[in-house]
Amino acid sequence: MALKSTIYKAELSIADMDRNYYATHMLTLARHPSETDERLMVRIVAFAIHADEALVNAKGISDTEEPDLWQMDLTGAIQLWIEVGQPDERRILKAAGRSDKVMVYSYSSASHVWWKQLASKIDRAKNVSVVNIDAEASAALEKMAQRSMQLQCTIQDGQIWLTDGTTTVEIPREVWKA
Repeated sequence: MALKSTIYKAELSIADMDRNYYATHMLTLARHPSETDERLMVRIVAFAIHADEALVNAKGISDTEEPDLWQMDLTGAIQLWIEVGQPDERRILKAAGRSDKVMVYSYSSASHVWWKQLASKIDRAKNVSVVNIDAEASAALEKMAQRSMQLQCTIQDGQIWLTDGTTTVEIPREVWKA
């Protein structure tokens, strides 16, 4: 019998002063059995960075045809495709062909090795951006994961902080491809 996804609920309040975006989103997240709490929390951070009423969680890890998050316009055209982790070259290039913009958020200590092997292969995809989240920050985020969460995310001057009311994590990012 196949393992089922674990459902997480997060009330995410976002104060993005860089974009003048202030909203609270009630997120229901299905954590695939092969997904870690760390990856789940990085997905939440990616959502906060690109928050929009049209941004939704997709099937991601359980479906090769969908990203972790995406935003479509009213015609169904994909405006933003967001991958979390270390997707392979084919997946990134396929996404680049199907959407206006692709964002990849890597987060582990092995990300540098992955990027070194991938960088030249996706260089021709001009609509792809790759951002690495500091490994220490993603490990701290993992400790915040709970089945029911109330999170506040503040974004100001390119800096990101996520708090659950007890712990606050600053999330440094390194842009590898803009």
